[in-house]
Amino acid sequence: MAGLVRQHGSLRQDDVAQLTGLSQAFLSMLEAGRRRLTNIDKIAEFLSGLGVPPEISPLPLPRRAQPPISLVNGDLDPALPWTTSRMVAALGTAVGGGAMDRRQFLAVSGLALTSYVHHWSTAEAEPLIRAAEGSQLTHELLDNLQVTTDNLRSMDASAGSGTLADLGDAHLLFLKRLVDQASYDENTGRRLAAIIADTAIQTGWFTFDGGDRDSTPAYLLAALRAANASGDTRLGAGALSYLAIHRYSTGAPRAAVTAARAAREKIKRLGTPALEAMLLTRQARGHAKLGERQEMLTALGQAAELCARGRSERDPHWLYWVNEGEIHGQAGSCFLDLGDPQRAVTSLSKAHDSLNPSDQRTRGLFLARTASAHLRQGDIDAGCGIAHETLDLAEQLQSARLNEHVEAMLSDLQTAGDATYAQELLDRAATLTGARK
Repeated sequence: MAGLVRQHGSLRQDDVAQLTGLSQAFLSMLEAGRRRLTNIDKIAEFLSGLGVPPEISPLPLPRRAQPPISLVNGDLDPALPWTTSRMVAALGTAVGGGAMDRRQFLAVSGLALTSYVHHWSTAEAEPLIRAAEGSQLTHELLDNLQVTTDNLRSMDASAGSGTLADLGDAHLLFLKRLVDQASYDENTGRRLAAIIADTAIQTGWFTFDGGDRDSTPAYLLAALRAANASGDTRLGAGALSYLAIHRYSTGAPRAAVTAARAAREKIKRLGTPALEAMLLTRQARGHAKLGERQEMLTALGQAAELCARGRSERDPHWLYWVNEGEIHGQAGSCFLDLGDPQRAVTSLSKAHDSLNPSDQRTRGLFLARTASAHLRQGDIDAGCGIAHETLDLAEQLQSARLNEHVEAMLSDLQTAGDATYAQELLDRAATLTGARK
């Protein structure tokens, strides 16, 4: 069975090992019939890792936040050649498709995710070249297009995603039109593909932060195709890092671990400590939600060591926000997920002073988690004080994700007690929520 599943997904044993958590040596013996899965927990882990729906499994498996969806659009099957036309089709699905079109793109979990990741890292890219009369793509135009993407990224960090998804879509549509209509050689084409990948990653993130989580994977998987065409594996790793966030936020933390590990494997020889540190924090969040404390601590320790080395010239320019504060903040979030509010407070408190001043949304997220950690410890006064700071930021930002954190914080507040100070905070939050309706 294991061998048939692997062959159907065009996967290596290493890929299935990453997906299921079983060793490659064990899988080899399993396929050869020299070993059997007899441990119930191992069988459940194997089936869950392969994305088997809980309703058809004979064993109790964790349920996903979203139902599994197969590769219904055959033209976008990752096992097919990674051509320019399929990259354009993927962009069209992300930008122009309706909600169902996007959801039908791919279930980003289990076997489907691992198959996509495997082919991204191994498929040979078709040269992105188009010879046509006139409309020669210039490096000056590409410079300006990259600046537009960078500006959207800066707007997102300082003010939240808000309506940025629409701006990202418009930018992607223009880039897609250039692929179809402009004239360019291979070097220029690769650079165009890199800008497309970067923009698709950002737009996918805008949809996620804006609350449209069903649409997010289509952008990120289109970004993987563009990253493959560009030849820049760092961009592919960036897309996988956001896929990891999407998965651990929507009830599939094992897929988050898979995505982060696959990205790390691909970039491990590039000399990009900041990029690898960021990926390790994504992996750690997945481990924390799975209750894997030791694996989480190991990943966070490696992330801190890499961050301490400083950025290298090979680290991508779009990763400017990875610093000591980010590592502490993600560590605090992990401890909160593991039910350790005391250590969460310690790590999150360290994060506040080290964050980039312009990244107000991340500050708001970490403040909300700090307030929750205090409240879960029973320190209502400290929790309420930080909760007020969180609301100060929430009033200025447009981020559905931050609003979700505020709601979780308020839920912790209602659980903690009914002090007068707490009621004052709840009244303020109710006013803020009413103003947004």
